[in-house]
Amino acid sequence: MEETRPLLVERRPDIVEPAASEYSSSTTTTAVLRLAAFVTFTSSFDSGCAIGYSSAAESGIREDLGLTTAQYSVFASIFTFGAMLGATVSGKIADLIGRKKSIWLCDIFYVMGWLAILFAKGVWWLDFGRLTVGFGAGIQSYVASVYVAEITPKKIRGGFTAANMLVLCFGISLMFFMGNVLTWRTMAIIGLVPCFVQSVGMFFIPESPRWLAKIGREKELENTLRSLRGKNADIFSEMTEIRDYTKTFEQLSKTSILNLFERRYAHQLTIGVGIMLLQQFGGSNGILYYASSIFEAAGCSASVGTTTMAIIQIPFTALNVLLVDRSGRRPLLMVSAAGTCLGNILVGLGFLFQGFQYSSELCAILVLSGILIFPVNIRGSAGSLVIFANWFTAWIVSYSFNFLFDWSSPGVFFIFAAICGSTILFVAKLVPETKGRSLEEIQASMTHLLQ
Repeated sequence: MEETRPLLVERRPDIVEPAASEYSSSTTTTAVLRLAAFVTFTSSFDSGCAIGYSSAAESGIREDLGLTTAQYSVFASIFTFGAMLGATVSGKIADLIGRKKSIWLCDIFYVMGWLAILFAKGVWWLDFGRLTVGFGAGIQSYVASVYVAEITPKKIRGGFTAANMLVLCFGISLMFFMGNVLTWRTMAIIGLVPCFVQSVGMFFIPESPRWLAKIGREKELENTLRSLRGKNADIFSEMTEIRDYTKTFEQLSKTSILNLFERRYAHQLTIGVGIMLLQQFGGSNGILYYASSIFEAAGCSASVGTTTMAIIQIPFTALNVLLVDRSGRRPLLMVSAAGTCLGNILVGLGFLFQGFQYSSELCAILVLSGILIFPVNIRGSAGSLVIFANWFTAWIVSYSFNFLFDWSSPGVFFIFAAICGSTILFVAKLVPETKGRSLEEIQASMTHLLQ
């Protein structure tokens, strides 16, 4: 067996080393930790802007550039196709160049994409810009969540990762608001602002301690943990756990992606990919990408609908931030699926009644109420394959939504509702709780289940 190297740290006599579980129970946040989270959240904000852009800009783009329904479906959905491509390389990039440089790389693609959209004179440059932004978002969706999870203590990790989702929600809401008062080209400029803010902020935040351990930069690992936890905090137990975890799972990096489909990984793979598939096929991206046209089809003012949608989702996402470390992830996933199921049923009933010539006001109220129940899709950190599955299914839903909506406006939402109902059962039966557990403990427990 390979000899374990000693920790390259000096044990200070003025610090009493606690038990292994004590260091990670802290809920203290340092200025460095808060700054690192803020800078990382900026890329999530830009991803939210990109998600909300297609709905907010739909009428302006189609009028100015004369796009058909099929052409605009390509434009809206090609973002998720680009994200799918970015997801395939996100894990390798993050391991090769580190979390910080990977986030910088996201900014480059964001800037290129938004500039292409800003100056687009036809559909090709428009699609290229959307695809490029999506590629950056595909990398960001993995790297940002992993980085935040790796720098935060386990007792507050859920709140920080949920806050990442809240910031994404702010980006979506901002675009819904701005779509009522700004042109689609001006909104593209708004998408550029977070990129420059983050590019500067990246100079002042540390690299992920787990990545530093992975490449053997242990002195930097010590300094990084001290800056993240505070100069008087004990870091020795955490360093030991990180190093043991890194050493144990270094062997996994030498395997090919085909090894993921071995029987021993079936449970983990089923949970990770299953949640992503069920959440996306629940229709959240169809709502977010085409909210304006859905409201118009229901006889409701698009500006009123998108503005109300933008307002209502922020407090609900903020509530998720407050509850995730108290109630756990499984209950929130189940509540989210139940809310989406109910929302789909109401929207489906609204369009069904519209077909039966019921009161137009009743149809509009049902559709508006149903869409307002939709929670923003909750994504946790996952590997490249899981993120790939997430974006691939998002692309299927976002591209096919307009065609399915033309086929049967109530039917598509009833299908989504059935899938959301299945999500509740899936989470209840298969998904383990991760509340109050370190990343290393979660991986160890999953491995134990498979032995």
